[in-house]
Amino acid sequence: MDTTETLPSAPDEPAVVAPPPATRPDEHSPPEARRSPTWTRPALAVLLLATAVFYIWGLGASGWANSFYAAAAQAGSVSWKAFLYGSSDAANSITVDKTPASLWLMALSVRVFGLNSWAMLVPQALCGVASVGVLYATVKRWYGPAAGLIAGAVLAVTPVATLMFRFNNPDALLVLLLVAGAYATVRALESAGTRWIVLAGVLIGFGFLTKMLQAFLVVPVFAGVYLVAAPTGLWRRVRQLLLAGLAVVVAAGWWVAIVELVPASARPYIGGSQGNSILELTLGYNGLGRITGDEVGSVGGGGGRPGGGGPFSGQTGVLRMFGGEVGGQISWLLPAALILLIAGLLLAGRAPRTDRTRAGLLLWGGWLLVTGLIFSFMSGIFHAYYTVALAPAIGALIGIGVTLLWRHHRPLPADTPGVSARWRRWRPLAATATLAGTLAVTVWWAWVLLERSPDWYPWLRNVVLVAGLLGAALLLLLTWLPRRLVPVALGLGVAAALAGPVAYAVQTAATPHTGAIPSAGPFVSAGFGRGGFAGGRPPGGMELPTGGRLPGGGQFPGGGQFPGGGPGGGQFPGGGQLPGPPGGGQGRPGGGGMGGLLDAQEPSAALRELLERDSADYTWVAATIGSNNASGYQLATGEPVMPIGGFNGSDPSPTLAQFQRYVADGRIHYFVGGGGFRANGGSSASQEIATWVGETFTAQTVDGVTVYDLSTGTEES
Repeated sequence: MDTTETLPSAPDEPAVVAPPPATRPDEHSPPEARRSPTWTRPALAVLLLATAVFYIWGLGASGWANSFYAAAAQAGSVSWKAFLYGSSDAANSITVDKTPASLWLMALSVRVFGLNSWAMLVPQALCGVASVGVLYATVKRWYGPAAGLIAGAVLAVTPVATLMFRFNNPDALLVLLLVAGAYATVRALESAGTRWIVLAGVLIGFGFLTKMLQAFLVVPVFAGVYLVAAPTGLWRRVRQLLLAGLAVVVAAGWWVAIVELVPASARPYIGGSQGNSILELTLGYNGLGRITGDEVGSVGGGGGRPGGGGPFSGQTGVLRMFGGEVGGQISWLLPAALILLIAGLLLAGRAPRTDRTRAGLLLWGGWLLVTGLIFSFMSGIFHAYYTVALAPAIGALIGIGVTLLWRHHRPLPADTPGVSARWRRWRPLAATATLAGTLAVTVWWAWVLLERSPDWYPWLRNVVLVAGLLGAALLLLLTWLPRRLVPVALGLGVAAALAGPVAYAVQTAATPHTGAIPSAGPFVSAGFGRGGFAGGRPPGGMELPTGGRLPGGGQFPGGGQFPGGGPGGGQFPGGGQLPGPPGGGQGRPGGGGMGGLLDAQEPSAALRELLERDSADYTWVAATIGSNNASGYQLATGEPVMPIGGFNGSDPSPTLAQFQRYVADGRIHYFVGGGGFRANGGSSASQEIATWVGETFTAQTVDGVTVYDLSTGTEES
């Protein structure tokens, strides 16, 4: 049937043909075909400015944050070779156990602004602001500015996003690259543009250079949605996806090729691997090992144990994203996102293959489900902050779902073609009931999450529940409410839904975070605590000494240090050995260090002065077991410190023979005691080195830290 209409025209003049009604800008047209309301740009500016202030304000309180990456950024700021490879030290003994793209941002910032906390952390905060802006732009294209603003706001106030965009782990850059990849995919879906889908591949490739295989979790989703919904023929879609796959390989593979082709003697050791191979690291420790738990040299994943879960993994299962510590990081709006995803797909119904409403829902819903399920069932090392990768998808689904249902709450005109009288009557009621039900579920779940921190503003959970249920009741009556009460109902619902995550996010921003396992929000007493231990206690009944930190920066009751670098040692569940002094145990030569497996500390002025003495005469001013132990000394002195054994002290770098050769050549000034951790079949080289040092050189103690001067060549009598 021809839908064009002929407008009246003057005699002897050609008729003027109007476009079909479906192409006219109205409320049913694609948002990009309609002019944005005047409030759009001011609202976006407010959102981005508020996000920037929220992420940057008081940023320096976290100091070096994760000193493991901070030390590598410092090294990259003074050595281009360390910059390229992501070395832990400027003398290029060993790399961090990740690909280096996130370090490049920090290292360049440090080169420009000097070595300080702000130079390290501001790039992460700016990644967060950019992620919010790109997510807004992506969702707005198909669903309008309101949906984009909601999506961006949800991402900005998600507690784990607040944490990671104020921290220097690789996740901040990873999220930005993945959201940008989604934007490129959306643009490609509009016109089957080859350049856009190839750009999506390039961005995902650089995501690999940021955090390795985690970036690839969205690949089947992006490719599948494009294969289904792109407005072009099947074989052209296939060819375009093959080109995008090639772009992924090239964007990620150039760096891998350099590392593999350069002789091992001309580059640093690949940290996290047992064979000095980036491919081994990619496919093993940071790849399939994270899924199966078989991570040689790690601190202990599931290792095939029922339910997965080593001490740094937690319990696996479909409810992992909702339990204990993880729930408070990411799951505040996760039930709502799942409900709205289902509702949106039902509304899309039997739409054409290229329907954008359904394509967008499949894109973001697939991202959420694929990534979330892999996180839920991986048996290797899993930390709660990984879930920041879910935040953009949750934000997008909330924005899309709420705006779709809001548009459907309005009654349809009686003459709407193809719509039955029954559906015209029931559509507004179904939409408002779904909105009300989603809000009720959201505030109930917020009440559950807030109850896990019973001593932290205990009144908040009841206020959220009461306000949210009242807002849900008003939404049910939306059709009959006076117009002036509609904003009240909406405002009450939004405030109740966001009160919990906003409160957690504010607490997160106001709390300094350091160490390798940061955690958002207050301490939770149920499920897995801030460090991933049930109730704040490690598994197997292992007791911790008093006087230290919990892995996320929180405190154990009594303040136990885990694991430290002092004398002693002890068994870790799964066969790991807590670090003892050089020489292997109490009563033998050796002594304690100041750092530990998961954190570093500032050395005293006397120790710093000792390490800086004659520093220009040595390649490394000191060596010590473990990267975090070394990073504290390196950041304090600005000089290379060799992290023996890499992050866990379990990498065979250097071997005892190599270390002895370095000492004989006068390249290492001091050996500092403490640090290290051996687990899951990793190398024992670091303990062999510690034993040799303790038996060969005379110890001295500087402010409680055991130090050996390797330049003396003096054996103990």
